[in-house]
Amino acid sequence: MSLRPFALMSVLILAACSSPANSIAAAEQAPDTFKVQVETSKGNFTIEVTRKWAPNGADRFYELVKKDFYKDTRFFRVVPGFMVQWGINGDPSVQKSWREATFKDDPVTASNQRGYITYAKTGAPDSRSTQLFINFGDNSFLDSQGFAPFGRVTEGMDVVDKINAEYKERPDQGRIQSKGNEYLKESFPNLDYIKSIKLLK
Repeated sequence: MSLRPFALMSVLILAACSSPANSIAAAEQAPDTFKVQVETSKGNFTIEVTRKWAPNGADRFYELVKKDFYKDTRFFRVVPGFMVQWGINGDPSVQKSWREATFKDDPVTASNQRGYITYAKTGAPDSRSTQLFINFGDNSFLDSQGFAPFGRVTEGMDVVDKINAEYKERPDQGRIQSKGNEYLKESFPNLDYIKSIKLLK
């Protein structure tokens, strides 16, 4: 199977455990631009968000970063040449409260190029919630599928490139949702993870 069909199939099931039944807007509007520093087990990288690219996505990301939602989350899907994904909270009780908190789609105004960050979703409208991915390469074919980037890695893309890919797509999203980091630590102990994530002034 070529990379492109494989990649598309993968993205369409990225957020398969989510449902668009409870679309909720972010509690606060994000600034027009802002930067976020992500400290990981592999090193640090910086994301710059441009709200006009995807306002709903930027607002949700701003909210989740401020609430420290992504701390200690694992990079549980890493497909070399395609993308790295994370965004399921390691505490199932916390994840449960966000699992159905989907939000409305944004028009695609920026392209899924190397280093650009985008929300995962199912094939259904308005199905984004908390899961994200960073593109390793030119994935512009995702643009027509409604995957709207809202920011990009401006520093430390070399760190993103080094995130452990040994398990590729083996971790089961359903079990991550129900068991959290307990399952991942036991079954996939070498996964890289986010130590801290914070807004930069």
